[in-house]
Amino acid sequence: MSSPTPPDKPNGPKELSNELRMLIAFGLMGAILIGWQWVGREAGLVPADAPAQTASQKADAQTTSQKTATPLPNSASGSLPGSSSENAPSAPATAPVQAATNKQTWYVDTDVYHVVFSNEGGVAISWTLKKYKDAGGHPLEIVNQLGAMKVGFPLALQFRGEPTTPLNKALWSYHPRGDGLSIEYDYSDGHTVAKKVISFARTSYLVQIASEVTRDGVGVPHQLSWRAGFGDMDVESPYNHQAATRYDLADDKLTREQAGDAKNGAHYVDGSFAFFGIDDQYFAAVFLPPVGTTLKTTLYSDNVATVFSSAEKPFPGVAAGGEARNQLGLFVGPKEGDILELVNPNLSHLIDWGMFRIIAQPLFIMLRVLNTKAVHSYGWSIIVLTLFINLALFPLKLMNLKSMRKMQVLSPQINKINEKYKGIGMSDPRAQEKQAEIMALYKQHGVNPLGGCIPMVIQLPFLIAFYKVLSVSVEMRHAQWLWVADLTQPERFGIHFLPVIMIVTSLVLQKMTPTPAGGDPSQQKMMQFMPVMMGIFFWSLSSGVVLYYLTSNLVGVAQQWFFNKTAPVIPGNKMIKDGRKKA
Repeated sequence: MSSPTPPDKPNGPKELSNELRMLIAFGLMGAILIGWQWVGREAGLVPADAPAQTASQKADAQTTSQKTATPLPNSASGSLPGSSSENAPSAPATAPVQAATNKQTWYVDTDVYHVVFSNEGGVAISWTLKKYKDAGGHPLEIVNQLGAMKVGFPLALQFRGEPTTPLNKALWSYHPRGDGLSIEYDYSDGHTVAKKVISFARTSYLVQIASEVTRDGVGVPHQLSWRAGFGDMDVESPYNHQAATRYDLADDKLTREQAGDAKNGAHYVDGSFAFFGIDDQYFAAVFLPPVGTTLKTTLYSDNVATVFSSAEKPFPGVAAGGEARNQLGLFVGPKEGDILELVNPNLSHLIDWGMFRIIAQPLFIMLRVLNTKAVHSYGWSIIVLTLFINLALFPLKLMNLKSMRKMQVLSPQINKINEKYKGIGMSDPRAQEKQAEIMALYKQHGVNPLGGCIPMVIQLPFLIAFYKVLSVSVEMRHAQWLWVADLTQPERFGIHFLPVIMIVTSLVLQKMTPTPAGGDPSQQKMMQFMPVMMGIFFWSLSSGVVLYYLTSNLVGVAQQWFFNKTAPVIPGNKMIKDGRKKA
């Protein structure tokens, strides 16, 4: 849930001057720091000289972190309980040195995550989604670990105008929270003081983060980042599927930017955004600011490799925040409608159904119902739904078949017109006379010359809608069917069998379909190669889209066979005679 908008300030006494505010603020910061240190020492939480954790302390804390804890409240605004002072206290101009002496890792386990943190920079070096698998059947790792070693791991600090910062290489002090779902990192070199508090919930994909950086007691604006790409790297050309994404509340618009938009340097955009982050086809990691605040965002182009490919490619990297003290929500999880709505309704915009949304969404709902209630396979669900679509469109297709049969009967007359204007080029004025005679003949006999295009025109929106459904529906990810390992990806064999079968059925259907008369012979020859061209086009598309088109071809072959067997042959003389009567 988003935090409520703060009420307007009531009329009151004259506001304090900036100088007086600063004196009071520094006094409060000093009192908080002294009180925090005293309470920590009394409670045994903070040693007097703040040494690094011993091995026994680390073991005890790790045992604590594995205990079952009460889930934290879900707040998409990013506000943490008590974060105004407890989680992110400010520092005086001079602060005690606070750092670890050796590298340490820590992990947090929830029902949906296994996240490994490192005190070198206080970052996440591994983030796996337990309920989603990679191609090998293991929990999905969404951090590009090889690339992050070059440009920085998730939740590293970024300062605009500074490509690197020593804070991301420093060894931070680690303080586990008693609930086992929250961690706190602190660092101080005596002048620069930094703190991060990261809190998880047991069952939610929403994480709460608070961060603060001061230098000699003055707040330093900074951002939290997710670099080197995101999501499933074991797909074909993963960098093409990933983008920085933000939702502008003022314009009510979702914007996705590729890494190429920052090829000439970091790209900055500030505004009133519901969220900003990075996503791929099926997963997202987006920061959610408090309501009514300005979020400062940065897009990077990170040329990095992955564990699946040593070739460095441009992956998007993002950073968000921009204040000296940031309080942000962080959604890291699947782009599944029910989950997104539960965290924050604005997140539902992450699912981009495209221009044919009115078709794509109902298609997905029907596929999900068929899969869960009937056939229990998304592959067979596609086949069954394709049958329903073709049966619903059969009356219109029947009209088209009859029109094409009439055009075939008119073939001798069309040939006479073509012979009459033989040798006439397209630029010749007499070419228009030729077309006029042909169109008059069509009109006389009630033939629609565009009838052959109707099936393609009708099928195109469904084809695009199926493509969208398979491109954005995480529910269909890794859906298997017979020999196909993943319907959302091309077949992984050297030969893609579905496109090959599709080409064969297209050739059969073309052979069975009456050839319209009056067409340009060169165009008709080119149309003979259309099945092969379509096969090449479909070769690298998702297998589910090819399965839809293949099933439509098979239905078309059956319908054409039925029509050829049952439709009466129209004698040419009778048709011409009927046409003259109409005239």
